[in-house]
Amino acid sequence: MRHRKKGKILSRRVGPRKALLRSLSAGLILNEKITTTEAKAKTVRPIAERLITRAKENNINNYRRINAYLQNREAVKKLLEEIGPRYKERPGGYTRIIKTGQRRGDAAQMAIIELV
Repeated sequence: MRHRKKGKILSRRVGPRKALLRSLSAGLILNEKITTTEAKAKTVRPIAERLITRAKENNINNYRRINAYLQNREAVKKLLEEIGPRYKERPGGYTRIIKTGQRRGDAAQMAIIELV
């Protein structure tokens, strides 16, 4: 039974799913806007929000925690030096999901997730 299990499975095993979410999070931070399926956007949103909340305070512990998840030096640097201070006064809700219709090949619902 999957009582109290959070998050979508996204038709992947644990390792590939973690890698996918890590990559989507890093892409969102570096580009500030990515186009993906609606399910992936909804899954990556809370992860990105938690990372941004942690990046509001730039200290060594937060650097290490963010780096342990993202494993992308450029994304961590941008998150701590640019994005974190930008949302210092905002209490949450750093991302926006905009639905864009269906993908032509398989009719999957597509969405744009971007930083507000």
